[in-house]
Amino acid sequence: MSGTIYVINPNSTERVTKGIDDAVAPLRMAGGPAIDCLTLAEGPPGIQSQRDVDGLIPALLKRAAGLENEAAAFVIACFSDPGMHALREQSTRPVLGIAESGVLTALTLGQRFGIVAMLQNSIPRHLRYLGAMGVMGRFAGDLPVNLTIAEMADDELTLGRMIAVGRTLRDTHHADVLVMGCAGMARFREPLERELGIPIVEPTQAAVTLAIGRVQLGWGGRPLDGG
Repeated sequence: MSGTIYVINPNSTERVTKGIDDAVAPLRMAGGPAIDCLTLAEGPPGIQSQRDVDGLIPALLKRAAGLENEAAAFVIACFSDPGMHALREQSTRPVLGIAESGVLTALTLGQRFGIVAMLQNSIPRHLRYLGAMGVMGRFAGDLPVNLTIAEMADDELTLGRMIAVGRTLRDTHHADVLVMGCAGMARFREPLERELGIPIVEPTQAAVTLAIGRVQLGWGGRPLDGG
């Protein structure tokens, strides 16, 4: 399958898209699919509630429909995986969500995974999703840095909060691998991993890695007949 892996940031903050683009840069390679990171201009500046998640889905589906013919795969770059199942129904291409991909990748890197969340009110959404995935038996904990997307522009503050949360997840909750619970955290994976000494999964990298494998091996999305 030729074409482009479209990584769609469902919020409207271009700075987040730039961070995602930088994070997936090592996955661009000669002979591999093109990777294009896009911003959903109709999305909210930050996805901070279930209402935000649900409200952006029509715009996301419309944007993806316009890219279908050029797409090799789609990656939804929000840790709530908004519209993932609807896009899988709509598209014949592989569709990866970063939460699902990040968690599944973490399960290959450790026995107990923790999540570094953005806000306290993100955690109920995460728990519903983890329960639906059936992975609670290997879940260590989910703790927030309690910063909005706008506040996360402060690198020193954000990394400091992430390190503190990560230490608690490692030392108190006994997580041996962490997943960053927001695409806007992408630029902090390497310093966080150096500081904590355990694997850190940046979920957009995880999703794009899976998408490349799907494309290169010809493991497609929904068959054209819907079967």
